[in-house]
Amino acid sequence: MQNNSFSISWGDSSLEMLPSKALLLPHTNELLICDIHLGKSEYFQQNGIPLTNNSDEQNLFRIKNIVENYKPNKLIILGDLFHSKYSISESLKKNVENLSESLNIKIELIIGNHDIGCKVKNINFLDYKRSSNFIFSHEPIGKLENDILNICGHYHPKIFLKNSKDKLTFKCFALDEKNNILYLPAFGDLTGGYPCKNSFRKWAIISEKKIIAL
Repeated sequence: MQNNSFSISWGDSSLEMLPSKALLLPHTNELLICDIHLGKSEYFQQNGIPLTNNSDEQNLFRIKNIVENYKPNKLIILGDLFHSKYSISESLKKNVENLSESLNIKIELIIGNHDIGCKVKNINFLDYKRSSNFIFSHEPIGKLENDILNICGHYHPKIFLKNSKDKLTFKCFALDEKNNILYLPAFGDLTGGYPCKNSFRKWAIISEKKIIAL
């Protein structure tokens, strides 16, 4: 394992949860991330809320680092690559369209609700994808066959840890074993989150290099 990642098994396959908020499927060498929300700062600026413009640059930089470190065959984004079709600048569009070539990797985007109307080249847009005994989607599909795991985003799972004096919040991976759904943490810097149900298995990302099971 690299950087204190955490592995679980599903059937004959393994899934490696990374503290970089990505999921690696070693058997197919696919790397999955979700909910980047590029252009979100520009969207807020257009609505009168001042935010800095460096979040997109940082998010793209982190994507490049993960791909260079793990060298996957394919990068699959489980929706919400963008925040809004109205906040895609020409420079952002160019940077995204150059990703596939600069990283020498195929990129697929499972269309999320925020991606509707967004158009860029060099990325393959899909409604959902089946790979081995997994189905990739943005929002959860619902209960599937017992041997199929739905891996998705959209939920932005978080875990809250508190005592009498303090409360800490961490992004996390969350597994709904009842419905065979694995929710990935939001990759983007400017994303909020929702508390996980108590019944979910959870793995909290407590630093850029450490993930722990709860």
